[in-house]
Amino acid sequence: MIKSVLIFNNHGKPRLIKFYQQIDIATQQALVQEIFSLVSKRPDTACNFLEGSKLLGGKDTRVIYRHYATLYFVFVVDESESELGILDLIQVFVESLDRCFENVCELDLIFHFDEVHAILSEIIQGGLVLETNMTEIVGAINEMNRAKKKTGVSASSLSLRATESLKNGFRS
Repeated sequence: MIKSVLIFNNHGKPRLIKFYQQIDIATQQALVQEIFSLVSKRPDTACNFLEGSKLLGGKDTRVIYRHYATLYFVFVVDESESELGILDLIQVFVESLDRCFENVCELDLIFHFDEVHAILSEIIQGGLVLETNMTEIVGAINEMNRAKKKTGVSASSLSLRATESLKNGFRS
């Protein structure tokens, strides 16, 4: 099972934090700091798998990560998950982000956090992998964006009509 998904930059600033088990905020912050300190010190040529510490849940917990440009994508999983499968899942997540944002960067994660969470929710629910087909993931996100635009246009046109009605009502 996937315990958490974290994205943080080279300076340790979290850009996405998603825990799939109940953990208090102080422990979450300590986990993010510990994981960043473990991952950021490792050279790029080192293995992308780490055994968990006591704070992470002991030896049955693994930290699997990939470092892309200025961002670390980290998945904390239990022993039932395949390390290579999770590395592939990270790749699917990053490529899905890349297709949705056209060359995803840190600013996309900051300013479009709701869409990033939606993409992650298309891939993982409750710590279990739902979808790995990028075409399906991106298609669902595009559908969501079309629905947002459709309702957004309707809402703005309704408010425009209401404003016009009020103006016309005051004139007569």
